[in-house]
Amino acid sequence: MKDGFFYRRIGRPILDLLRQGVTPEKLALSLALGIAIGVFPVLGTTTALCALVALILRLNLPAIQIVNYFAYPAQIALLIPFFRAGEKLFGAPHLPLSVPQIVAAVHVSIWGATRFLWTTIWHAAVAWCLVAPFLAGLAYLALLPVLRRVLRSTTKLETTD
Repeated sequence: MKDGFFYRRIGRPILDLLRQGVTPEKLALSLALGIAIGVFPVLGTTTALCALVALILRLNLPAIQIVNYFAYPAQIALLIPFFRAGEKLFGAPHLPLSVPQIVAAVHVSIWGATRFLWTTIWHAAVAWCLVAPFLAGLAYLALLPVLRRVLRSTTKLETTD
């Protein structure tokens, strides 16, 4: 389905990057880190973090940001699991929260929500630091053969035309 939403927003830009000479290795790393950073449990930070990582590691900025953008629902869905993991990791008391409560608090006052959730947030960030390398590694290992195959098939199509 070449005219679908995900193809237009993810598939085509990735194909274009491969056609422009971005290596499958760099692209897979950009996408994998975009996924891992995209679920960082601190709302409002992932765009800057992805840009910083892309600049430091000389990765493809559009690719990492595309994936970061699409990881936002997963970031929201993983807030509570990361909060709970941080509580367990640090032996902190259970803070009874739901995602709608967190989002509402952030919309009312990001600074107020940050002050209230500060300890929970940094505990969750530490838990994320333990999980993110494995997530990025698995994503890289899954994406690399797919991108290599796509590049080969794209190259074959271009040479037969």
